[in-house]
Amino acid sequence: MNIPILIANILTFLAFIIHTFMGDKELKTIEPENENDEKYLKREKWTMARSGWHWISFDLLFATIGLGIINFTDYLESERLLLQILAIYFLGYGIVWLIGIAISKKFPKNYLKLGQWILLWLISGLIYWGLN
Repeated sequence: MNIPILIANILTFLAFIIHTFMGDKELKTIEPENENDEKYLKREKWTMARSGWHWISFDLLFATIGLGIINFTDYLESERLLLQILAIYFLGYGIVWLIGIAISKKFPKNYLKLGQWILLWLISGLIYWGLN
């Protein structure tokens, strides 16, 4: 068993659970009221944001499953290739997250308060480390 890959698998699973359930609960705090929104434009935008949110939940679930298959079975022939893709994938997610912070309006300690990029890069680094 590869310990760095196992840790990445656990972190990815925890991220999936937190993102899916706690994240959706947080999203509901900004759910718009339909008063004064006759065309439901705010509701439409919020629903799109929520759907995009859970698109990422689905990504985290599939990464968890892929890492789990690698950790606990011999099902895949090209485990190394999948791990390389996942390492790049999480690295890329972290980069996109930082870009999102950079192009948004600033607030105190925004890079730390929105530090999901750290988790994404940690998972990427663990996968990369596990490859070697």
